[in-house]
Amino acid sequence: MKKYIAVAGNIGVGKSTLVQLLCDRLGWQPFFEPVAENPYLADFYRDMPAWGFHSQIYFLTHRLRIQKEVVRFPGSVIQDRSIYEDAEVFAANLYRQGTLAERDYQTYRALYLTLTEFLPNPDLMIYLRASAETLQNRIRMRNRSYERAISSDYLEQLNDLYEQWIAGFTLCPVLTVPADDLDYVAHPRHLDLILSKVQEKLTGKDEVVFSADDLARARGD
Repeated sequence: MKKYIAVAGNIGVGKSTLVQLLCDRLGWQPFFEPVAENPYLADFYRDMPAWGFHSQIYFLTHRLRIQKEVVRFPGSVIQDRSIYEDAEVFAANLYRQGTLAERDYQTYRALYLTLTEFLPNPDLMIYLRASAETLQNRIRMRNRSYERAISSDYLEQLNDLYEQWIAGFTLCPVLTVPADDLDYVAHPRHLDLILSKVQEKLTGKDEVVFSADDLARARGD
């Protein structure tokens, strides 16, 4: 039976890496965010309140195209970032900052909520949780020029919204992974631990607590 897992989390937390590693282990199909330039970005950065709505509608449309591919794919899939995060975290943050006007934000929310009624729910949401300090360290390590200006304050704002969103997310089971403590790139046993929890939690919602014994076994202590 086809399974659909989405991996959520803040910028730099390691979503794409985990998606690829899990798909390699499971033999599933990864779905990453395709590189596509938002045609509104130049206008958005010049005048954010005027172009914030247009930019977010573009991102929502772009995400829906990916969702269509996920639905049509016949086998099991893991998706890097979900459509929910665009609205519940990134658009919500623009609204908080005053970049999206009340009228535009409510119109965007109504469209998003209507569209998601027609989308199949994931079978599991993996939420990677990490502190702003960890995120900044990982962002520096991957050294992408367009991410150099991302501040700790901005990452903290997004973290707050991620926590609010995941606390109220009820569309499928949730597996919360403490990404500050686990390095599944450097330590294959950490990946084994996550994979075992994924397999356990595909049918239930829980915030998985990785105990000291779990972490010690993953390190080989």
